Amino acid sequence: MTCADRMLRRWIAMSIVAALVVSVLPGATAAQQSKKPEPTHRDVSYGPHDRNVLDLWLAESDEPTLLVVYIHGGGFRGGNKNSINSRVLAELLNSDISVAALHYRFVSSKPLPAAHHDCRRALQFLRANADKWNLDKTHVGAFGGSAGAQLCMYLGFHDDMADPDAEDPVARKSTRLTAVGTNGGQTTMDFDWWMKNIPEYDKPHRDLSGTFDANTDEERTVIVREISAQLLISKDDPPIYMTYGMAPNAPVPSDPQRAQGWKVHHVAFGVKLEEQMDGLDIEADLVYPGAEPKHASMEEFFKAKLLE
Repeated sequence: MTCADRMLRRWIAMSIVAALVVSVLPGATAAQQSKKPEPTHRDVSYGPHDRNVLDLWLAESDEPTLLVVYIHGGGFRGGNKNSINSRVLAELLNSDISVAALHYRFVSSKPLPAAHHDCRRALQFLRANADKWNLDKTHVGAFGGSAGAQLCMYLGFHDDMADPDAEDPVARKSTRLTAVGTNGGQTTMDFDWWMKNIPEYDKPHRDLSGTFDANTDEERTVIVREISAQLLISKDDPPIYMTYGMAPNAPVPSDPQRAQGWKVHHVAFGVKLEEQMDGLDIEADLVYPGAEPKHASMEEFFKAKLLE
């Protein structure tokens, strides 16, 4: 194993641990995670694959409840739906907002965009069962970190992928979102853009042939355009709350291992998307050290946008 391979493995492991401990928002502790309530429904199958399962916490209400979906991170190679932040979960449930958390296929099983298609299916499945679970299918948000952030933005900014003529009734349901929340999200998978805009990022940090279900550069370009928020955004898309761990002018960490994850989750991704959304008059709340966000937290953002 080369030194680069060892560093990549360490970074993936660190990313997964970080997702399990702090989930999407900073400040979560192990104690907070231990207080997480049991799901109303656990490991509900939403598709044909082993990882096509979700957990669902239903808020108690006589009226159909709003819904927020959590999608975990982990570089499309790891992570778990159990990493949902307990504090965020409790705050949403206490606000009469139901919550779902899902698994999706890793690239080791099926390269991208399989994970995106799984998340699309999960959202449609939840809408297809809205009456059974007393959910308001017209007001749905999604949040996640890193890879999970990408998946949320794919759902939020892609044109509606419902197929009204499908034999499968689930596939007829809408894939549109009301609001999106992300942490450390990569707003494009165009690695040429990464190398031009991320400080000291000079080459892809992983084997692209194992990441995308593509045999040629042209096929990979098609997939990148299909899943990247920067390339999907349009004026009818929902608002977003984006958090990043560094200011735009922060120096690259001196420690190589820390620097790798720092680059991969750089605030430049959010700055670019915010510029695009400002040009389309769509709300983009960009949060980083020193910024002045419009909303006090992601939970407050979801409550504001879903209740609107």
